[in-house]
Amino acid sequence: MEKKLIMLLLLLQLLSLNSLSLGQSSSISTANITVMGLVYCDVCSNNSFSKHSYFMPGVEVSIICRFKAASSRTREMLTFSANRTTNELGLYKLDITSVEGVSCAAEDDKDSLMASCQASLIGSSSDSCNIPGFKTTTDQVLFESKMSNLCVYGFTALNYRPFKKNIDLCDKQ
Repeated sequence: MEKKLIMLLLLLQLLSLNSLSLGQSSSISTANITVMGLVYCDVCSNNSFSKHSYFMPGVEVSIICRFKAASSRTREMLTFSANRTTNELGLYKLDITSVEGVSCAAEDDKDSLMASCQASLIGSSSDSCNIPGFKTTTDQVLFESKMSNLCVYGFTALNYRPFKKNIDLCDKQ
């Protein structure tokens, strides 16, 4: 349930952000790729988003993605890496636009190694919530639009925890 809530929040934040350029037509496959996720403070240190948790702005995240080129002649892999900082909603986002030779994974090909991405925490923006919980993720959900060859990879949320759990806040049933 918590993963579904976080993924729903991620989608809502994506829809509220600036739209990507969608128009490109070419005989060569060209993808517009967005990689995004959320970072929150797990106040109760239970690796789940609770009513006391909050999304963290200003957190540094490292993103590394590898995409298989859509070429029958080569086994080319394209690698992108970047560091991003979460916005005021705890969202980090990497836009990779107009990647020639890369296409969204087909519905029946999602389990193949067309793409692999990883996000890792680099540093917290908070002195009170700076102990890494889930600090690296490769769990991702792919949303795609076949018309524009737009791929959106959404990661499961990363989190930090406080040094000491607030028993008065978190252990009450």
